[in-house]
Amino acid sequence: MTKPVAREPQRRNARSNRARILATARRELGRNPDTTLEELARAAGVVRRTLFGHFPGRAALLEALAEEASEVLRGAMAEAAGPDEPADRALAHFTLLMWPVGDRYRMLLALARHDLGVERVAEILAPARAVVTAILERGRKDGVFPAHLPPAVLSAGLEAMVVALLEQVNTGALEDDGTRAAVAILIAAGVPERRARTVVESVGPAVLARPLPAE
Repeated sequence: MTKPVAREPQRRNARSNRARILATARRELGRNPDTTLEELARAAGVVRRTLFGHFPGRAALLEALAEEASEVLRGAMAEAAGPDEPADRALAHFTLLMWPVGDRYRMLLALARHDLGVERVAEILAPARAVVTAILERGRKDGVFPAHLPPAVLSAGLEAMVVALLEQVNTGALEDDGTRAAVAILIAAGVPERRARTVVESVGPAVLARPLPAE
Protein backbone atom coordinates (compact mmCIF):
# COMPACT_ATOMS: atom_id res chain seq x y z
CA MET A 1 0.00 0.00 0.00
CA THR A 2 1.43 3.35 -1.00
CA LYS A 3 1.77 6.15 1.52
CA PRO A 4 -0.37 9.29 1.02
CA VAL A 5 1.53 12.17 -0.50
CA ALA A 6 2.07 15.03 1.93
CA ARG A 7 0.25 18.06 0.55
CA GLU A 8 1.24 20.70 3.08
CA PRO A 9 4.70 21.46 1.58
CA GLN A 10 3.03 21.93 -1.80
CA ARG A 11 0.45 24.27 -0.30
CA ARG A 12 3.16 26.27 1.46
CA ASN A 13 5.08 26.51 -1.78
CA ALA A 14 1.96 27.67 -3.61
CA ARG A 15 1.31 30.37 -0.98
CA SER A 16 4.93 31.48 -1.19
CA ASN A 17 4.76 31.69 -4.98
CA ARG A 18 1.53 33.68 -4.87
CA ALA A 19 2.92 36.16 -2.34
CA ARG A 20 6.12 36.55 -4.38
CA ILE A 21 4.15 37.16 -7.57
CA LEU A 22 2.01 39.84 -5.90
CA ALA A 23 5.04 41.57 -4.37
CA THR A 24 6.77 41.51 -7.74
CA ALA A 25 3.65 42.88 -9.43
CA ARG A 26 3.51 45.79 -7.00
CA ARG A 27 7.11 46.65 -7.72
CA GLU A 28 7.20 46.11 -11.47
CA LEU A 29 3.81 47.64 -12.26
CA GLY A 30 4.83 50.65 -10.20
CA ARG A 31 7.79 51.07 -12.52
CA ASN A 32 5.91 50.27 -15.72
CA PRO A 33 2.11 49.82 -15.76
CA ASP A 34 2.41 48.05 -19.14
CA THR A 35 4.56 45.23 -17.79
CA THR A 36 3.27 41.92 -19.19
CA LEU A 37 2.44 38.81 -17.19
CA GLU A 38 5.30 36.99 -18.87
CA GLU A 39 7.71 39.69 -17.72
CA LEU A 40 6.26 39.51 -14.21
CA ALA A 41 6.77 35.75 -14.13
CA ARG A 42 10.44 36.14 -15.04
CA ALA A 43 10.92 38.91 -12.48
CA ALA A 44 9.26 36.77 -9.80
CA GLY A 45 11.44 33.79 -10.64
CA VAL A 46 8.56 31.50 -11.56
CA VAL A 47 7.57 29.87 -14.80
CA ARG A 48 4.69 31.25 -16.83
CA ARG A 49 2.50 28.27 -15.96
CA THR A 50 2.90 28.94 -12.23
CA LEU A 51 1.83 32.57 -12.57
CA PHE A 52 -1.17 31.68 -14.72
CA GLY A 53 -2.09 28.94 -12.25
CA HIS A 54 -2.62 31.62 -9.62
CA PHE A 55 -3.81 34.43 -11.89
CA PRO A 56 -5.34 33.32 -15.20
CA GLY A 57 -5.12 36.83 -16.60
CA ARG A 58 -4.16 40.44 -15.96
CA ALA A 59 -7.60 41.26 -14.58
CA ALA A 60 -7.33 38.49 -11.98
CA LEU A 61 -3.90 39.69 -10.89
CA LEU A 62 -5.01 43.30 -10.54
CA GLU A 63 -8.13 42.28 -8.64
CA ALA A 64 -5.94 40.31 -6.22
CA LEU A 65 -3.80 43.42 -5.72
CA ALA A 66 -6.93 45.50 -5.18
CA GLU A 67 -8.24 43.09 -2.56
CA GLU A 68 -4.84 42.99 -0.88
CA ALA A 69 -4.77 46.80 -0.79
CA SER A 70 -8.27 46.85 0.71
CA GLU A 71 -7.25 44.46 3.48
CA VAL A 72 -4.09 46.41 4.31
CA LEU A 73 -6.08 49.66 4.32
CA ARG A 74 -8.58 48.23 6.79
CA GLY A 75 -5.75 46.97 8.97
CA ALA A 76 -4.11 50.39 9.05
CA MET A 77 -7.41 52.11 9.80
CA ALA A 78 -7.72 50.05 12.97
CA GLU A 79 -4.90 52.21 14.35
CA ALA A 80 -6.72 55.51 13.71
CA ALA A 81 -6.96 58.07 16.50
CA GLY A 82 -9.96 57.93 18.80
CA PRO A 83 -12.85 60.44 18.83
CA ASP A 84 -11.38 62.27 21.84
CA GLU A 85 -8.26 63.28 19.91
CA PRO A 86 -8.33 66.90 18.62
CA ALA A 87 -9.44 66.91 15.00
CA ASP A 88 -6.23 68.36 13.57
CA ARG A 89 -4.18 65.71 15.35
CA ALA A 90 -6.60 63.02 14.23
CA LEU A 91 -6.31 64.14 10.60
CA ALA A 92 -2.51 64.20 10.79
CA HIS A 93 -2.52 60.79 12.45
CA PHE A 94 -4.77 59.33 9.75
CA THR A 95 -2.77 60.84 6.90
CA LEU A 96 0.44 59.38 8.31
CA LEU A 97 -1.24 55.98 8.68
CA MET A 98 -2.55 55.99 5.14
CA TRP A 99 0.58 57.29 3.41
CA PRO A 100 2.57 54.01 3.49
CA VAL A 101 -0.51 52.13 2.27
CA GLY A 102 -0.82 54.54 -0.64
CA ASP A 103 2.91 54.33 -1.24
CA ARG A 104 2.84 50.54 -1.39
CA TYR A 105 -0.12 50.42 -3.76
CA ARG A 106 0.40 53.62 -5.71
CA MET A 107 0.72 51.60 -8.89
CA LEU A 108 -3.04 51.03 -8.64
CA LEU A 109 -3.54 54.75 -9.21
CA ALA A 110 -1.94 54.48 -12.61
CA LEU A 111 -3.99 51.39 -13.42
CA ALA A 112 -7.29 52.54 -11.92
CA ARG A 113 -9.10 53.97 -14.90
CA HIS A 114 -7.84 51.58 -17.55
CA ASP A 115 -7.76 48.26 -15.72
CA LEU A 116 -9.55 48.35 -12.38
CA GLY A 117 -12.21 50.93 -13.06
CA VAL A 118 -12.96 54.02 -11.02
CA GLU A 119 -15.82 52.25 -9.23
CA ARG A 120 -13.53 49.52 -7.85
CA VAL A 121 -11.02 52.06 -6.59
CA ALA A 122 -13.86 54.06 -5.00
CA GLU A 123 -15.02 50.89 -3.26
CA ILE A 124 -11.56 50.33 -1.82
CA LEU A 125 -11.24 53.93 -0.62
CA ALA A 126 -14.78 54.32 0.75
CA PRO A 127 -13.91 53.48 4.40
CA ALA A 128 -11.02 55.97 4.44
CA ARG A 129 -13.19 58.65 2.86
CA ALA A 130 -15.80 58.16 5.58
CA VAL A 131 -13.21 58.51 8.34
CA VAL A 132 -11.74 61.72 6.91
CA THR A 133 -15.19 63.24 6.38
CA ALA A 134 -16.10 62.47 10.00
CA ILE A 135 -12.87 64.06 11.26
CA LEU A 136 -13.55 67.18 9.18
CA GLU A 137 -17.13 67.40 10.43
CA ARG A 138 -15.97 67.14 14.03
CA GLY A 139 -13.18 69.65 13.46
CA ARG A 140 -15.55 72.16 11.92
CA LYS A 141 -17.90 71.89 14.92
CA ASP A 142 -14.96 72.37 17.28
CA GLY A 143 -13.60 75.35 15.33
CA VAL A 144 -10.41 73.53 14.34
CA PHE A 145 -11.21 73.64 10.61
CA PRO A 146 -12.96 76.54 8.84
CA ALA A 147 -16.39 75.95 7.33
CA HIS A 148 -15.47 77.14 3.84
CA LEU A 149 -16.41 73.83 2.21
CA PRO A 150 -18.77 70.99 3.15
CA PRO A 151 -16.79 68.21 4.89
CA ALA A 152 -17.49 65.62 2.17
CA VAL A 153 -16.35 68.03 -0.54
CA LEU A 154 -13.21 68.98 1.35
CA SER A 155 -12.50 65.29 2.00
CA ALA A 156 -12.66 64.62 -1.75
CA GLY A 157 -10.28 67.51 -2.39
CA LEU A 158 -7.79 66.28 0.20
CA GLU A 159 -7.93 62.79 -1.27
CA ALA A 160 -7.15 64.20 -4.71
CA MET A 161 -4.21 66.04 -3.21
CA VAL A 162 -2.83 62.85 -1.66
CA VAL A 163 -3.23 61.06 -5.00
CA ALA A 164 -1.35 63.89 -6.75
CA LEU A 165 1.47 63.70 -4.20
CA LEU A 166 1.71 59.92 -4.62
CA GLU A 167 1.90 60.38 -8.38
CA GLN A 168 4.84 62.71 -7.80
CA VAL A 169 6.47 59.92 -5.79
CA ASN A 170 5.86 57.68 -8.80
CA THR A 171 7.72 60.09 -11.07
CA GLY A 172 10.58 60.52 -8.59
CA ALA A 173 9.84 64.21 -8.09
CA LEU A 174 8.99 63.75 -4.40
CA GLU A 175 10.46 61.72 -1.56
CA ASP A 176 8.37 61.63 1.59
CA ASP A 177 7.72 59.34 4.54
CA GLY A 178 4.32 60.99 4.95
CA THR A 179 5.28 63.98 7.11
CA ARG A 180 5.36 66.48 4.26
CA ALA A 181 2.07 65.18 2.95
CA ALA A 182 0.48 65.39 6.40
CA VAL A 183 1.57 69.03 6.81
CA ALA A 184 0.22 69.85 3.35
CA ILE A 185 -3.11 68.16 4.12
CA LEU A 186 -3.56 70.08 7.37
CA ILE A 187 -2.77 73.37 5.66
CA ALA A 188 -5.22 72.55 2.86
CA ALA A 189 -7.85 71.76 5.51
CA GLY A 190 -7.41 75.25 6.94
CA VAL A 191 -4.86 74.78 9.73
CA PRO A 192 -2.21 77.54 9.94
CA GLU A 193 1.19 76.35 8.73
CA ARG A 194 3.00 76.72 12.05
CA ARG A 195 0.27 74.79 13.86
CA ALA A 196 0.25 72.14 11.11
CA ARG A 197 3.98 71.54 11.44
CA THR A 198 3.77 71.39 15.24
CA VAL A 199 0.94 68.85 15.11
CA VAL A 200 2.73 66.60 12.62
CA GLU A 201 5.99 66.78 14.57
CA SER A 202 4.06 65.75 17.68
CA VAL A 203 2.04 62.95 16.10
CA GLY A 204 4.55 61.68 13.55
CA PRO A 205 7.16 59.70 15.53
CA ALA A 206 4.68 57.30 17.17
CA VAL A 207 2.69 56.72 13.98
CA LEU A 208 5.72 56.28 11.73
CA ALA A 209 7.18 53.72 14.13
CA ARG A 210 4.27 51.36 13.51
CA PRO A 211 4.85 48.69 10.88
CA LEU A 212 2.51 48.57 7.93
CA PRO A 213 0.06 45.67 8.30
CA ALA A 214 1.17 42.61 6.39
CA GLU A 215 -0.52 41.98 3.09
